[in-house]
Amino acid sequence: MMYHHYYILTHKKTSMQRRKFVHSIALGGIGIALAPIVKAAAPEKSIAVKPTSNIQDALNIPRTNLSMPGKFPGKVVKVNHPDCFINGKPSNDIAYEMVKTSMQKLTGKENLNEAWLQFVSPKDIIGLKVNPIGGKLLSTSHAVTKAVIKQLTEAGIPKANIIIWDRRGEDLDNAEFTAENYPGIKIMSTEYKDAKGNLADENGKFYSENEVDKNQYFYVDVDGVYDKETMPYMTNGGKNSYFTKICTEKVTKIINIPIIKNAGASITVCMKNLAFGSITNTGRLHQAMWHETCAYACAFPPIRDKVVLNIADGLVSNFDGGPGADPQFIYHANTLVVGTDAVAVDRICYDIVLNKRIKEGVQQKEKEGARIFMDIAQKLNLGIADKANIKLEEINLNV
Repeated sequence: MMYHHYYILTHKKTSMQRRKFVHSIALGGIGIALAPIVKAAAPEKSIAVKPTSNIQDALNIPRTNLSMPGKFPGKVVKVNHPDCFINGKPSNDIAYEMVKTSMQKLTGKENLNEAWLQFVSPKDIIGLKVNPIGGKLLSTSHAVTKAVIKQLTEAGIPKANIIIWDRRGEDLDNAEFTAENYPGIKIMSTEYKDAKGNLADENGKFYSENEVDKNQYFYVDVDGVYDKETMPYMTNGGKNSYFTKICTEKVTKIINIPIIKNAGASITVCMKNLAFGSITNTGRLHQAMWHETCAYACAFPPIRDKVVLNIADGLVSNFDGGPGADPQFIYHANTLVVGTDAVAVDRICYDIVLNKRIKEGVQQKEKEGARIFMDIAQKLNLGIADKANIKLEEINLNV
């Protein structure tokens, strides 16, 4: 298996302990059902000689006026609210105010509708890319998601034009991104189960094979070879990772709403949520090409030319055990980090996670190579990774 193990403070869990943990939290309703999904942390060491890829094909495709880093390169807004939880749950009203403030500060528009219409129009089909793999404990919050939807509809976007999506339908269900909780909003996934709970039809063909675009793919000279447990969550093996049709055909704009959390000594926020959530056959990429994939996949048009906004949800965050949801490392960070520039947003979120890890004694200082994917993304002109060139506006509400 090509997945890097994560750590609990300074002590490495054994494989048996990790499987028991994943199984137990799944039974407890948290919703992380499979170990392969949880072990997707960044490798601590990067191999010197990288496999070849087709990244140049992506770079040869002309950019558009919407291409990353979007309308506001290097500009990031961080909004904090110390009391955004009421009775242990994120407040919908406070989340609305935090998103509103973020949008106004980012765009310079006092009129909230005008702020949103900088990025979308009523003619767009808008995909909200959430991160639900942490189940009820550590997924994109419903408070932030509903705030975004409410503000979009107030700006004239029909509910019928809004899609909540992720790679795995099972994760969306476990995190309660369901039609019942979001009436009028489409819920979509690349991988999904039928009424009998199967990921494949009677002939053994995965339903997800019909949901990927075989004409748009990320090639890496690494073979994906999986066991029976993992294969259903990869869609295909081999050397191609296909983009989901959600990105290539079904949406015209993407609003990325990841959660702020760690992945080993690095983070999984904007670029990781987009890259690994949009393509198949990702298991082969975690060890040899984790950093490259976070950046490279975002350089292909289905992501590069459609992501218009990133709203990193840090109402609830973690500082270790990620990208899974280990309760002992989850805390209320009470923040949102917003920008069109996914690289710059990731850079600010990285400091949030790193500072918390140092404060809690998980590590003493920044680990070399933990930000490689941001540097790669900057070289690909996807955004700003150099903190000296990032304009950060921080707002403290209710203070």
